[in-house]
Amino acid sequence: MEKRYQVFISSTFADLKEERGKVQQAVMELDCIPAGMELFPAIDEEQFEFIKKVIDDCDYYLLIIGGRYGSLSDEGVSYTEMEYRYAVSKGIKVIAFLHKDPNSLPVSKSETDAAAREKLVSFRNEVATGRLVKFWTEANELPGLTLSSLTRTIRTYPAVGWIRGNSIADPSVYKEISDLQKENQELRNALAEYGTSEFKDIAGINETVTIYGVGEKSSKQNSVTWKLDITWKRLFSILSPDLTTSNYKDENLISREIAIELAPESDEVKEGRFLLKETDQMLRIQFKALGLIKLMKLGDDFQWALTEEGEKEMLNSLIVRKAKGAV
Repeated sequence: MEKRYQVFISSTFADLKEERGKVQQAVMELDCIPAGMELFPAIDEEQFEFIKKVIDDCDYYLLIIGGRYGSLSDEGVSYTEMEYRYAVSKGIKVIAFLHKDPNSLPVSKSETDAAAREKLVSFRNEVATGRLVKFWTEANELPGLTLSSLTRTIRTYPAVGWIRGNSIADPSVYKEISDLQKENQELRNALAEYGTSEFKDIAGINETVTIYGVGEKSSKQNSVTWKLDITWKRLFSILSPDLTTSNYKDENLISREIAIELAPESDEVKEGRFLLKETDQMLRIQFKALGLIKLMKLGDDFQWALTEEGEKEMLNSLIVRKAKGAV
């Protein structure tokens, strides 16, 4: 049976018409079915509900990011970003093409508003975290990127696809396909709920670690090193409330706040409390490996933000629960 895959093509609209057209052509050359909101250049909340149904029917999600963030929903998030987040939440495999240098684009294809530019940078970083992305400069590069990326993704992550109704005569085959689709969705939901780790024997969130810091003595200018045994869960509960899934925070500020919270209160350690660099690095690597944070590098400094899994862990750790026996 010949199977065809449906690909949702997502991008801002007016500035990327040419780019979308070239990607659509490449998708059709692979005998795939392109889908997108060509009929809704001015989208609203009601139309977005229809878009979600279209995404539900797609096997792959292809995202093109240029120099614009796009039209905003009532929540202040662009519809392009909402499409992306919805596709990720449904477990649909994402292929992302990011413009290599958005600052080089003409004004007509760029954001002039500072807040929109900041949101675009944050969105690009979110898309590029945890997945392999491709970069483009000219529209003519996109067909080749589409052909190679989509072919490899289909081969590596085969999806349900579409089959002509007249090519299946046996009703039992329909039932088998339906059962496979149901099983596939259940597995996607389980992965989304519990998360996965590609690392073996990684220390869990409830295990204990020793952290090291430094602080100034009360009577002298030289410093003294301190250490503390603490669980990863407690550390995360300290640093996570000031992080969000979209706004990044400087690692040096995070380190300082942890040290102020945890450094021992004594005559030995009074001021200038910091974590040692080796401890900062250990925390960064561990929380990244646990899937709780995502990273962005600005110059020599790392910026942290929560992943969706990190946000769940933060809420689970800090919410106020009912007292035992309470109704």
